[in-house]
Amino acid sequence: MNITKKDIDNLNAVLTVEISKDDYSDKVESILKNYRKNANIPGFRKGHVPMGMVKKQYGTAVLVEEVNKLLQDNLHKYLTEEKLDVLGNPIPKNENEVDWNADDFTFEFDLGLAPEFDVDLKGKTVTRYKVVADDNMIDNQVKAIRKQYGKLVAKATVEDGDEITGTFVSDENDIDNPATFSTEAIKGKKQLKTLKEAKIGDTVTLKTKGLFNDDHDNQKYLGVSHDDAHGLDIEVDFKVEEINTREMAELNQELFDKLFGEGTVTSEEELRKKIKEEAEKQFEQQSDQKLLNDVVDSLIENTKFDLPDEFLQRWIQVSGEKPMTEEEAKAEYERSEKGLRYQLIEGKLRKEHNLQVSFDELKDYSKQMIKAQMAQFGNTNPSDEELDGIAARILSNEEEVKRMTEQLNTNKMLQFFKENAKLKEKEISYDDFVKEAYK
Repeated sequence: MNITKKDIDNLNAVLTVEISKDDYSDKVESILKNYRKNANIPGFRKGHVPMGMVKKQYGTAVLVEEVNKLLQDNLHKYLTEEKLDVLGNPIPKNENEVDWNADDFTFEFDLGLAPEFDVDLKGKTVTRYKVVADDNMIDNQVKAIRKQYGKLVAKATVEDGDEITGTFVSDENDIDNPATFSTEAIKGKKQLKTLKEAKIGDTVTLKTKGLFNDDHDNQKYLGVSHDDAHGLDIEVDFKVEEINTREMAELNQELFDKLFGEGTVTSEEELRKKIKEEAEKQFEQQSDQKLLNDVVDSLIENTKFDLPDEFLQRWIQVSGEKPMTEEEAKAEYERSEKGLRYQLIEGKLRKEHNLQVSFDELKDYSKQMIKAQMAQFGNTNPSDEELDGIAARILSNEEEVKRMTEQLNTNKMLQFFKENAKLKEKEISYDDFVKEAYK
C-alpha cells in the first residue's frame, strides 16, 4: 500500500491511496474459505461447496468490505503519523469510478487543512465589568426582607402598598382565578383608583389593558395562557375578599439569626454588608459570562485566517445522516463558521498554554461539587473515603464526565483570559450593567 499527499494550496490537498492485490488477497481468501466451511447451499454437503461458487456469490462483497477497512485504518494511521491537522474528514473523489473487478485500486481523497495563524491576546481592549450593589439596591433588599418577614394586618380599605386578595372572574373568557397582589403591581391609574375606592366584599370591573406593570402578570393573576397574557384587552370582574398591609419586621437579632444563622450577623450594618457580598458574588457570575463572550467575539473578529470554505461546504453537504443540497450546506456553513473559527483559536491556545483538563482536576472538581451538595443537607465535613466513593461513581458516568469537562474547560479559558487578555476594569451598578452590557 502506498499513500501520497499532493498540496493544492495551503488549505487543500489530495491524498492518493494505492492498494495492490498483495495488501488484501490473503485476508479475502481466508474469509471466503471460512464462508465455504459454513455455507448451506442446496445440492452440496456442508463444507463441500465449490470455491468458485463461493467466490461468485460472496467474493465482491468481501473484497469491497476488506478494501474499505484497509482504507479507513491506513488513512487514520497516515493522518496521525504525519500529524496532519485536518478539518472535517477526507472526502472521496473517485469512489464511483472504482473497478472492483481489477486487482489493484487507486483511491483519491480531498483534504481540508487547518490554517496557520497567530493569536494576539493583547490587541483590542475588552471591558471587564465589576458590578457593585449600590446603596439603592441594598435599601430595596433590606425593605424586601422586612416586608417578607413582617406580619399582615387586616384593613377595610385599600391604600398604596397594601396587598389585595380576591378572585378575577370573566364568564365570557373562562376566567375564575383567585389572586393576591400588591398595589405596587398595578400600572393603570384608573384601575388603581377603582381598587382604592373598593371595600371588602365589593366587586369591581377592571380593564386588563395596562392593568399590571408586566403583561406576564396577566398569566400569573388571571390564570390565562402565556400567549393570551400579552396585550390582553378585556374586562374582568374582581371581588375583593381581603385587604392587608404588611407591617415591617424589626431589624433585630431574632431576624438576623433567622436569615443567616445564630450570631453570624449582629447589626444592620453587618446585614447590609452581607447583602452586598452575596449580591456581588451573583453579579460576578454574570460579569464573567459577559467577559468570556466579549473576549471570544474579539478574538474571532481580530484573528485573521482563511478557511477551506469550498471543502467544508462539501463536507457538510455529504457528512450528515441526510445529504444536503449545495444551498443548504452553504447556509449551514455560514451559521457555523464563527463557531469553527473560535474552536480553532481555542484549540491553539489550549495546546500552546497547556490548558487541557487532567483527570486529577476532574476528580477534584467532582469532589468539590459533592461537598457543596452535601453541605446543603447539613453534612459539612464528609470523609475523604466517602467523597472518593461518590466521585468514582460520578466519573463512571460518561455524560457527567462530559458535562464537568466542559465546565472546567470554560473555567480554565475564563481564568486564562483574565490573566492574559488586554482588559480594562469598569465599576458599575447592576442596573447600569444591564443597560450597557445588553443594550
